[in-house]
Amino acid sequence: QVQLVESGGGLVQPGGSLRLSCVASGYITSIDGMGWYRQAAGKQRELVATLISGGTKTYAESVKGRFAISRDNVENALILQMNNLKPEDTAGYHCNQWTLNGMDYWGEGTLVTVSS
Repeated sequence: QVQLVESGGGLVQPGGSLRLSCVASGYITSIDGMGWYRQAAGKQRELVATLISGGTKTYAESVKGRFAISRDNVENALILQMNNLKPEDTAGYHCNQWTLNGMDYWGEGTLVTVSS
């Protein structure tokens, strides 16, 4: 079973930046889309950003202009560049990839804490 592994989380001050990375443990065929979700303590999971096959990107309103989702073809990784971080961005960030034949892959997450 292919697994997704996230990295890059940590403690950062407000206004700082982090770069999250998501790598698959094996090869996933027929990827239809990829995305990042986050879940803060006591809150429901929410969509942060998606990258659909063909290149279309979507963002939650709360992160538009600050976060950028991309694919690193050299590292074969899904990237989330997060700039101008705010305390309300504190959450566990999870990578998701889904395929044309209905497979859905999730990572265990990486924790982002924004605090002074």
